[in-house]
Amino acid sequence: MKFLISGGGTGGHIFPALSICNALRRRYPDCEIQYVGALGRMEMERVPEAGYPIIGLPVAGFDRKHLWRNFSVLWKLAKSMIMARRIVRKFKPDVAIGVGGYASGPVLKAAQRAGVPTLIQEQNSYAGVTNKLLAEKAAAICCAYEGMDRFFPADRITLTGNPVRAALTECTLSREEAKKQLGFDPAKPLVLAVGGSLGARTINRAMAKSLPAILSEGAQLLWQTGKLYINDYDRLAKGKDGVRISAFISDMAVAYRAADLVVARAGACTISELTLLGKPAILVPSPNVAEDHQRKNAEALASRGAAKMILDADADSMLSDEIISLLRNEKERNKIAAEALKMGLPEADEKIVDKITELVTNGK
Repeated sequence: MKFLISGGGTGGHIFPALSICNALRRRYPDCEIQYVGALGRMEMERVPEAGYPIIGLPVAGFDRKHLWRNFSVLWKLAKSMIMARRIVRKFKPDVAIGVGGYASGPVLKAAQRAGVPTLIQEQNSYAGVTNKLLAEKAAAICCAYEGMDRFFPADRITLTGNPVRAALTECTLSREEAKKQLGFDPAKPLVLAVGGSLGARTINRAMAKSLPAILSEGAQLLWQTGKLYINDYDRLAKGKDGVRISAFISDMAVAYRAADLVVARAGACTISELTLLGKPAILVPSPNVAEDHQRKNAEALASRGAAKMILDADADSMLSDEIISLLRNEKERNKIAAEALKMGLPEADEKIVDKITELVTNGK
């Protein structure tokens, strides 16, 4: 069987896509998988590193602030549509899968025009523009949140959850063992602060202000600043026990296991990881994303008591107090963790492959 998968731009699209690829390969060891991404985006490196072939399209996003720049964007889109039609015609996929991101639009549209069944994987609680446009002719739509019939035809929706990196669920360390492995005191609470691989300016600034209070509380801090900000903050760890600041955390499975409290953005991948692992978290949604979808992701948890939410504009003034409040209230942390765990949807990659198999079997 042949599977065409497209999308990317951020880890939030790429990690689920690669999880689906891996699940397809486990289910169908002899299958062929062709990935299509956008030139210059991170999938062009990450996908080959994971062992899958990739073709890059020149497609780019629309510039909503400088409309005159979109002449080149339209030209790139037209060229990408032509390339996508050629890819579909040459590869002859049994199913085309889109995970969101610039490349998924041209590829799934070309597949639909060629009569190839298409599956959309929507990670967020608020559907993206591309997926909404593709949904009308999609054979199946896999979602991570309930109530997505606001955006998509209800009869084609399957609630699967978002695939996460297998290492996260395979880690069997206790919280104390994980702290010890990371070099922290197993008897003291640990705050994990992450803002993505590039980092989040607001979270970093607010964590710098929060650090004295965290240490005064007798807690510890594992802080990922992102590579853009490490030089601004790494000095804060010098001479301080129980503080580790780095540009990137390579073993997030152990970091999550060790954490008593997580401070993070509200991207789809992060939300899925927190709910699947049942971690108490303070979410600071990024305001710099399309259609403010991170805030809607965070609200979906906060409204059920499965996380605390602080808006980006309020992080400087509110984050420190919220961290200290939760560090002092283990019962509240446990309650948030339990509600988060209720929202977790395990084995999402296998459920998505079940749906792909159904499309192939039915010849939809």
